[in-house]
Amino acid sequence: MSVIQKFFIASMFMWAIPVAILYGFNNNLFPGTENLSPYSVTLVSGFLAVISVNVVIAFYIYLAMREPAKQHEPDPKFLAEAKASMKPPTSDAPQSSQSQKKEQ
Repeated sequence: MSVIQKFFIASMFMWAIPVAILYGFNNNLFPGTENLSPYSVTLVSGFLAVISVNVVIAFYIYLAMREPAKQHEPDPKFLAEAKASMKPPTSDAPQSSQSQKKEQ
């Protein structure tokens, strides 16, 4: 499965699961919620919704860590250009027009 598909599915679960938990608690769909005060229902449902998002994020990170490392190698041309841009400029190189304007 591609990375984009995994990200889309994880994003949908991060939205759908907390909403389902909040809806279920507020409409007494879970057993035992009818005995709780409204304050307790809000507190417990919010806590479980936050925990569910963290579980989905942890699962997504787990799937990302299992991706094969050799599959995602950077483009050699891009690497060469990036390494060349990291080298300090030589004093023999002509100055650009922007650097000349800054000096004036």
